Amino acid sequence: MSAKAAGRDRPTLTERARRAQFIQVTIDLVARHGYAGTSLAKIAEAAGVSKAAVLYHFPTKNAVVQAAYAEVIEALTDHVGTELSARSGAAALETYVRSLVSYMTAHHGHARMIIAAITEDSGVGDGTTSASRWQNVGLLIDAAKGAGDYRPEIDSRATAVIANGAVDAIVAQWLEDPGFDAAAAAEALVEMLDRSLRV
Repeated sequence: MSAKAAGRDRPTLTERARRAQFIQVTIDLVARHGYAGTSLAKIAEAAGVSKAAVLYHFPTKNAVVQAAYAEVIEALTDHVGTELSARSGAAALETYVRSLVSYMTAHHGHARMIIAAITEDSGVGDGTTSASRWQNVGLLIDAAKGAGDYRPEIDSRATAVIANGAVDAIVAQWLEDPGFDAAAAAEALVEMLDRSLRV
């Protein structure tokens, strides 16, 4: 039974702290063992509590995985958003690429968590082809076209899909081989986009 189901609308400070602990443990476990290798029992064991204690906050494995995914996405979005806040035109897309790659390589557990959540049956609702993945990047491209930095005939959706796919490939290669220079690859991608999109 969840805290809310027990008759309280808002969890206590202790309950919020416990929930945050379960979310962090889940991020760590999914990063190391994948979605399939993570269970409520393993989450409980890693947190040093009973499985019933986890079930008090999260009714299913998918519920805690979805909460962990949301936490990771929020942190990533906040980071990229902060980096983009002072950028416009073509500089915004370039900053998007650099900041996304730098965040993912600095937080490899988050990167693995995101990949596992969107590629396995976790119920997060996002996927590698979700419209939300290209729409926000498409808006950056549209803004750069409006600013006169990019050619007006550029297909924003196609370019956004290509840019995201390239970032995914860079991060995947780095996760497979930590010796791979992801930052240099991000710069190469920025240069390729610049050459193909600029007026």
